[in-house]
Amino acid sequence: MKRRSIIILLIAFCILLVFQAEGRRRMTPVNTAATTTQAINETANDTSRINAKRRAASINYVDDRGYTIYVDTITGEEWMDSTLLKHGKKMEQPLLHAISVGVNIWDPVMRAVGQKYGIADAFVELSLYNRFKPVVEVGLGAAKYRPEGGNYTYRSPMSVYFRVGAYYNFLYNSNPDYSFMAGVKYGYSNFKYSIDDVTLNSPYWDESTYFGVEAQHASAGWLELALGLRVKIYGPISAGWTFKYQNFLHQSKASYGEPWYIPGFGSRNSSITGSFSVVYTLGFKEKKKLLEPIDDAIPISNSIENDSIDTLSQSQVFIIEE
Repeated sequence: MKRRSIIILLIAFCILLVFQAEGRRRMTPVNTAATTTQAINETANDTSRINAKRRAASINYVDDRGYTIYVDTITGEEWMDSTLLKHGKKMEQPLLHAISVGVNIWDPVMRAVGQKYGIADAFVELSLYNRFKPVVEVGLGAAKYRPEGGNYTYRSPMSVYFRVGAYYNFLYNSNPDYSFMAGVKYGYSNFKYSIDDVTLNSPYWDESTYFGVEAQHASAGWLELALGLRVKIYGPISAGWTFKYQNFLHQSKASYGEPWYIPGFGSRNSSITGSFSVVYTLGFKEKKKLLEPIDDAIPISNSIENDSIDTLSQSQVFIIEE
C-alpha cells in the first residue's frame, strides 16, 4: 500500500512539472541588422581598449623616429598604437590660399624727409595654407650724397635689385586679415657708382685740386632676417610693417674703396632697417564654414512618414556656406 502511494505521488509530481513547463512563456530571439552589427560597432572603433590589451601582452622599444613599437611575444608581430601618434595641426585654409601684390613706399617717404638714397620696390607673394609665403621682390635704387662739410659727392645711377625668400605666418589658423610673420630673404644687386668733385686743399700753396673717380662696377649679395605685421585696411587692401636685419654674404672687390650705397641694401652701415608696404590680396578660394546648428526646426514636407520624422527629430541641421 505504501509502495503504491509513493508511485502515485511521483507520477503526480512529474505531471505537475510538465504542466508548469508548458505554461511558461516561450520567447524566440529576433535577429535584425541592428542587433547583428551592434556588438561590432561598439568595439570596432574602441581602439584604446583593443590597444591596451595588446600592449599588456607585448614588449616594446622606441624607434629612431621616437615612436613606441610593440612586439607580440607570441607571434613576433610588430605594431604601433595609433592612439599615441602625434598628428600635426590641421590647416584651416586651402593650399592655394591667396596671392598678394605690394608696393614698398618706405624709401619715397624717407626721401621726402631728407634721405639721400632709394627709390621704391614691389613684390609678389604667394600664400600657401596662409602659413608659408614665398615672395619675390624687385626694386630700383639710386643715390646722390655729399656729406655735410665733406669734400666729395657720391653718385650711384638708377639700378635694379632683387630679393627672394619666404615668410612664415604664426597666425595661419586665425583670421587671414591679420598676419604676424618672420622671414628670411636673399638680396642681390649689380650696380655702378662714382665719386665726383673730390677737393684737396693745399694751405702751403694756397691752391685746391679737383678730381674724381670714374664709374665703378660692383655687385653685392646679402641676407635679410625679417619680422613683419600686416593688417587689413579695407576690402582686399592691407598695410604691412617690416623690420629687417641684413648682413653681407659676398661683395665684389673695389679698386677705390667699398661703395657707400648698395641698391636694395641701403647705406653700408644700415644693418637694421624697415619698410612700409601697401598690399592688394586676391584670394583663390575661401574655406567652407560650418555654422552652428539651427534650434528651431522648419517642417520640410507634410508627406514625410512618421518614422522619418522621428529620425529627423534626433538629428541636427547644419548650413554650409559656400
